[in-house]
Amino acid sequence: MLKVILFDFNGVIINDEAIHQELINEILLAENLRPDASEYQQFCLGRSDRACLQDILSYRGRFVSPEYLEKLIKQKTQAYRQRIETLETLPIYPGLEEFLIQIQERGLQIGLVTGSLVSEVKYILEKAAIADYFKVIVGGDEIKGSKPQPDGYLLAVERFNRLDFNLQLRPSDCLVIEDTPAGIEAAKRAGMQVVGIANTYPFHFMQRLSNWAIDYLWELELERVEQVLA
Repeated sequence: MLKVILFDFNGVIINDEAIHQELINEILLAENLRPDASEYQQFCLGRSDRACLQDILSYRGRFVSPEYLEKLIKQKTQAYRQRIETLETLPIYPGLEEFLIQIQERGLQIGLVTGSLVSEVKYILEKAAIADYFKVIVGGDEIKGSKPQPDGYLLAVERFNRLDFNLQLRPSDCLVIEDTPAGIEAAKRAGMQVVGIANTYPFHFMQRLSNWAIDYLWELELERVEQVLA
């Protein structure tokens, strides 16, 4: 039965993919490499900064040390926060808080699994005044395998069960909301049902990859999903 809804972060909660791409491009330019949008899509969408930078630099023939990679990640994190601070309003997707309230009213719990750093996620959630809705957060800096590996989603299940032993949560009790192929694959490999939201890729693409597809959060019929999972 449905017990928990797990959100991805970038592209599901906050519309900040363009910012991330700009910051990765700046890093590449500083490395004397020309940015390529198709490479960003291939190596970065839905994945952690570590996996993105490591793979895109490796693809370009650059092999960086773990220490240098950490330096680049820290540089990007600082630049991201500075960029967010310049915005008049956070680009949170419309209808998000209303949907979070709806989930709570149905007695379901809420978590978040992302490739972003935990500190980055908490900063945004607190700034948007929605942090209290999320009982479990798993960030890309807490797991070894970036999406499409299922590690993050499996860790979320463990954390929910540690918070409440009586919950007895299984992956099949979770519904995931994702916006990228890497994220959808990660959730499916974890044994979870997935809603693909067409924020980053077209609806027909999400429809082909996920169990359900929606254009907007308010289109998701939780009652229908509960009936299917039951």
